[in-house]
Amino acid sequence: MILGHIGARKGSKGVPRKNFRMMQGKPLIDWSLDQLLEHPMVDAVVVSTDDEEIHDHAITKGCLKIGLRPAHLATDTAGKWGVWQHALEASERLIGPVEAFLDLDCTSPLRLPEDITAALELFRAERPDMVMSCCEARKNPYFNLVEPDATGALHVSKPLPGGVVARQQAPVVYEHAASTYVVDPAYLKRSKGLWEGRVIPYLMPPERCVDIDTPFDFRLVEFLMQEAMP
Repeated sequence: MILGHIGARKGSKGVPRKNFRMMQGKPLIDWSLDQLLEHPMVDAVVVSTDDEEIHDHAITKGCLKIGLRPAHLATDTAGKWGVWQHALEASERLIGPVEAFLDLDCTSPLRLPEDITAALELFRAERPDMVMSCCEARKNPYFNLVEPDATGALHVSKPLPGGVVARQQAPVVYEHAASTYVVDPAYLKRSKGLWEGRVIPYLMPPERCVDIDTPFDFRLVEFLMQEAMP
């Protein structure tokens, strides 16, 4: 049993009500929600939200009916982990035990269906606590990420003996891409956060990892989706 999940909070300071804002002819959430509902490996889908319109929209499309999320999980400071735990518990009361908890971030609509398949297959092959979508970071803390010291002078964030004079010499660093996650339900239930267990990367190209957090991001994703459409 694979449970697909999307978290869609009502509030958003960067882009007001972005999760239900129209993107290329349909609400932003539907670009991810439709991928879950149509994917042959996903058995059930749930949307965790504090927005009655999004909740009713999800139920109409065939998602599990778990009600609105609790108020303490609908604040600016509420993290993914608590939302995931609540959604899993509420869903298992309806459908029974779950083998894998698959979360798609609805603010990252550029993933492809094959990304979902590949992430699930990686989870089944490696049996980690979690598979997390990543892309190779554009900036590297061993080479071109810097931070000031107490005097204001800049230094490489993670210096190595002898220094790094070319990016190719620096250790590989990945960027956590808020797109696609596959979580072992037992790990989700017993842990307090993402990093307590064995978390492995599912690598995606950076052009499919753009996350909408600002009006500029929204315009950028809209442009990239227009480019990709036949």
